[in-house]
Amino acid sequence: MLEQALQHYFGYDSFRESQKEIIESLLAKKNTLGILPTGNGKSLCYQLTGYLKEGIVLIVAPLISLMEDQVNSLQTFGEKRAVALNSTLQDFEKEFILNRLGDFKFIFLSPEMLAQRHVLNALKKQKIALFVVDEAHCVSQWGIDFRPEYRNLSDAKAQLNHPVTLALTATANAQVESDIQRFLMGPETIVFRQSANRSNIALLVEKTTDKEAALQATLSKISGATIIYCATRKQVERLYDSLKTTYRIGYYHGGLDYQQRSLLQKQFHDQELQFLIATNAFGMGINKRDIRYVIHYDLPDSMENYIQEIGRAGRDQQQSYSLLLYQPGDERVHHFFQQTTQERREQFEQLLQIKTEVVFDELQEKWLEQGKREGMAHFLRALKENEQQKQLKLQQMLQYIEADGCRRTFLLATMGEAPTTEEICCDFHGITLPEEAVVSFERKTEKADWRSILERMFKESKSF
Repeated sequence: MLEQALQHYFGYDSFRESQKEIIESLLAKKNTLGILPTGNGKSLCYQLTGYLKEGIVLIVAPLISLMEDQVNSLQTFGEKRAVALNSTLQDFEKEFILNRLGDFKFIFLSPEMLAQRHVLNALKKQKIALFVVDEAHCVSQWGIDFRPEYRNLSDAKAQLNHPVTLALTATANAQVESDIQRFLMGPETIVFRQSANRSNIALLVEKTTDKEAALQATLSKISGATIIYCATRKQVERLYDSLKTTYRIGYYHGGLDYQQRSLLQKQFHDQELQFLIATNAFGMGINKRDIRYVIHYDLPDSMENYIQEIGRAGRDQQQSYSLLLYQPGDERVHHFFQQTTQERREQFEQLLQIKTEVVFDELQEKWLEQGKREGMAHFLRALKENEQQKQLKLQQMLQYIEADGCRRTFLLATMGEAPTTEEICCDFHGITLPEEAVVSFERKTEKADWRSILERMFKESKSF
């Protein structure tokens, strides 16, 4: 039955590992957590389930780019009942959607949007077939100091009459899995876990005293689609200015407006750009299968984020490469971020002691509301524990760089997995970047001449 539905709705003959089992679990009305590696078809789990159940599929996603990518993906299969309810819409557009929720099958929105009373009230009038939290590791990673709305998704679920829930992520160690179950799923959750190992991605670290020169040397000998990750917007733009006259390159960060971000995504997807310099705001859920290289120009702040980011390479299962460039002192930017967060939390605690009216910033206002929900003493303790965890995770990242053994073994150990090696594994096993591109990089689109344009227009006019 499920294979027939898969063929009918998507044209596929068979399921990938764990897809069928997850769908069967959801159809049996069991809350389900799927921990599946990047590019393994997590989205199909809720899409096909949604077609087999009556009602709306509500998908909570962390980034607008992820929502838009999933909507576009559904549309390629002919699904017109998918919509992203997000901040890029005008107020009248949001109201139009909210007044016609029953016309949609798949509705994507952020936890902040779901927390708005009028949005939740409108959804309460609908039958929710499935409640989905995509990139569910954000419940643990962002749910305390950055986006506490993630910790309140269970409240929204309760108001929606506890719909069957699916949580999906590519990275979840034991602690993250525990947090997802605690704040979202409940103890009776059915868990399907696959290895975080991406055997087609070789792992390399290069220590250098001149990162920009090292990057230039690397870019000169590769021609596959490449993401270059930096830690800050300022670094992204500085590096872009340095490289823009030499390469087909663009840059992406959260400070760009929606139209700019969409254009850059399209240009990169269509191979008009070979290199994209970005903060980690880029890549989550982006459906570009032929990224050959992920280069970290700056140090990631944790192994979990590192695994997420390198996983954007080689989604087509072809040989791909991850290169981390490390220059002594790179960790200082994360020490600065951690110190800033700690000072903000200490200021927040001081303001709480003032009896007269005080002014909190936007994030501190969220902390205040969350403290009222959870109990302020408990919440403040959780903030401090989170600061300590971030320090430990950064140290673990530095240990990865200094490791004198197999990098894949180290990476898998951080996820609680047994060691394994691949034929093309890591620099410890003598792997280096190829001197020539793994896959040649060619433009897929060519500008048509005026004759072909007129001919196409003539043919289209005859079809009306």
